[in-house]
Amino acid sequence: MTTAEFKPETESLFIEGILEPTIQLYFTTLNAAEYRKTAELFAIDGVMHPPFESGIVGVDAIATYLEQEAQNLKAYPRQGIAETGENNQIQVEVTGKVDTFWCGVNVSWLFILNQQQEIIYTKIKLLASAQELLNLRR
Repeated sequence: MTTAEFKPETESLFIEGILEPTIQLYFTTLNAAEYRKTAELFAIDGVMHPPFESGIVGVDAIATYLEQEAQNLKAYPRQGIAETGENNQIQVEVTGKVDTFWCGVNVSWLFILNQQQEIIYTKIKLLASAQELLNLRR
């Protein structure tokens, strides 16, 4: 999916310091529960590292994971920084908050985009103390 192929009905998110359309679409589609569209922002062999999980590889596996685990999730990215690295890959770090039906927690996202603006890697990290994480257990 290209950024031109998805036109969300909801207003786009503003993330201070981030102009990358793929990152904007990631959060917009995620919050709209368009998990297949979120997964299609990844390269075919893209990897997602959610908290407490090993790497989830590939568009289909990422879509399945999001459909199972991201229900009622709302991400509120606040600010970020982007820089170009090796092989013209773009590394984007975003901080914000995630609310679920059972808790809210501060989060950081690390994205790496390839030259085609596809996500090849993302790591989602909870920004909480050990005690706060223990209190989050279901």
